[in-house]
Amino acid sequence: MFSPACERNKGPILGMLSRWLPPQASVLEVGSGTGQHAQHFCASIDGLRWQPTELPSNIELLRFLLLQAPQPEGLLEPLALDVRVQPWPKGPFEAVFSANTAHIMPWEAVLALLAGAAGVLAPEGLLFLYGPFSEGGVHSAASNAAFDAELRARDPSMGVRDAQVIQAEAARVGLSLSERLDLPANNQLLIFRNGVGMLER
Repeated sequence: MFSPACERNKGPILGMLSRWLPPQASVLEVGSGTGQHAQHFCASIDGLRWQPTELPSNIELLRFLLLQAPQPEGLLEPLALDVRVQPWPKGPFEAVFSANTAHIMPWEAVLALLAGAAGVLAPEGLLFLYGPFSEGGVHSAASNAAFDAELRARDPSMGVRDAQVIQAEAARVGLSLSERLDLPANNQLLIFRNGVGMLER
């Protein structure tokens, strides 16, 4: 399995992560998919420790795919994670990263992702959410509107999420929006900072 979308977006995302991640960062990835992001980022950022995860039903496939390529230093053994089920992998992490997951998760899982990230992030840790987002119910491009309609026709629990709603829900669990960056193909990177952190909970 190979994701053309990951191959296209890994460069722009890497540029943003390189600017925002602290040195020697430990990062938890939620929904690693084919593992292409994990491998590329670990191979490109010195000292990075990257914890891939996938749903229990997909974890063996992820493990198999990661073994098909050289393992960069800092890439850890994948773990099974359903964001709605506790406990999450033991933190604290300097960052949590998730790409192209919010629009395919049920909304209750998106809320669980936000709460779970806040629970494992170190104080001032960062949550990176990448994908297509709307703004106040308005899509940034016709292609995103069409994608949203396609997702909802396939499964009413899926759909392009509203960045304003996500920001409000993130604030409820102590995550404040630091930056919202436009990336190619009408995608965005939402960067939240943890104002509390698991060490203070």
